[in-house]
Amino acid sequence: MLPVPENRQPYAHPARLILILSLTPTVGLGIGRFAYALVLPDMRDALGWSYSAAGFLNTVNAAGYLGGALIAAQIVRRYGLAAALRWGTLACVLSLALCALSGNFVILSLARLLAGVGAAVGFVSSGALAATIAQSRPERANFLLSLFYAGPGLGIALSGLIAPFVLQAAGSGSWWIVWWAMTALSVAMTLPLLLTRFGAGGDIPDSMPVKFAVKPVLIYLLGYFLFGAGYIAYMTFMIAYVRDAGGGAPAQSAFWCLIGVSAFVTPWVWRRVLARDNGGSSTAIILAVNALGAALPLLGHSAVMIALSALVFGVAFFAVVGSTTAFVRFNYPHAAWPTAIAALTIAFGIGQTLGPVVTGALTDALGGLSYALNAGATMLALAAVAAAFQKKLASGE
Repeated sequence: MLPVPENRQPYAHPARLILILSLTPTVGLGIGRFAYALVLPDMRDALGWSYSAAGFLNTVNAAGYLGGALIAAQIVRRYGLAAALRWGTLACVLSLALCALSGNFVILSLARLLAGVGAAVGFVSSGALAATIAQSRPERANFLLSLFYAGPGLGIALSGLIAPFVLQAAGSGSWWIVWWAMTALSVAMTLPLLLTRFGAGGDIPDSMPVKFAVKPVLIYLLGYFLFGAGYIAYMTFMIAYVRDAGGGAPAQSAFWCLIGVSAFVTPWVWRRVLARDNGGSSTAIILAVNALGAALPLLGHSAVMIALSALVFGVAFFAVVGSTTAFVRFNYPHAAWPTAIAALTIAFGIGQTLGPVVTGALTDALGGLSYALNAGATMLALAAVAAAFQKKLASGE
């Protein structure tokens, strides 16, 4: 495990600070990205979209995420981690409000693009700051980082408790009311981020240029690319799959909440796996479980099978990103963490940019959501294979 970075005093309350930092991916990912799946069926019906059009809006969001990842390291170096994560989160809140204001496809596309950019900048900066804070307590670092990656689960669970019942109560065509509810929820989640001081690590930008070599981690980047392409099919279309199977608002809410709640057991389930300093093996193990969870709905439509899928997928999904941050911590010096996390986020962003539109087109062409889910589960399995081939980096790579 890496030593505490030089000139870094241990943080007084690292768990509290990391839990507050986790609100960044709660807003940017758990709500800003994934709540779209809850509103998608009603938006498709009310606005007359095809599955390709529905997938395109997630592709636009993913493209924004990719663009945000490309500029995140430069923004962090110029303005500092704390400022970057706050502005990124505020951009996500603004995008949610824009989604509530109009059903125009162009405006919605721009809103989803903004959400992606904000989420990426917020995630890279908050993830690097969380890693810095966690590393001040090396003996607890993996557990503390797992708290950070439970953030999206909180956003998923809360949106799952709200959106389906708002749609049920307000009736068909009420998707815009859900977006207003998500905006209000995100404003409440953003306030602690604006009011908390994160110390010198969050306020002082690191201007030291850091080189990042792609070749030593090419297979790992490929695996993360496939993860980005594979998981998004499940997270985009599973609510529609549950609805098509006869699941009403309670079933949709329960399914979504199970995914979110599973994030909270991630620190305990994967604690020992995340502590393995052995190349990409930890990521490969978690990805294999993620692929299994994504494939379970294809084996049957029963409530038990769907619930089991949500739990297995969720408990692994949130740990995948945590495993990549652990890989960065084990293999790169502290100054390189924002750049390395950004590089991984770029690979992930390319995958999730291509995933929704391809799987949406596949669904339109073949006439069933099961084809998109099959493709997603296959890509997750291939991602696990790719990560398994990543070796531990030698010093200086």
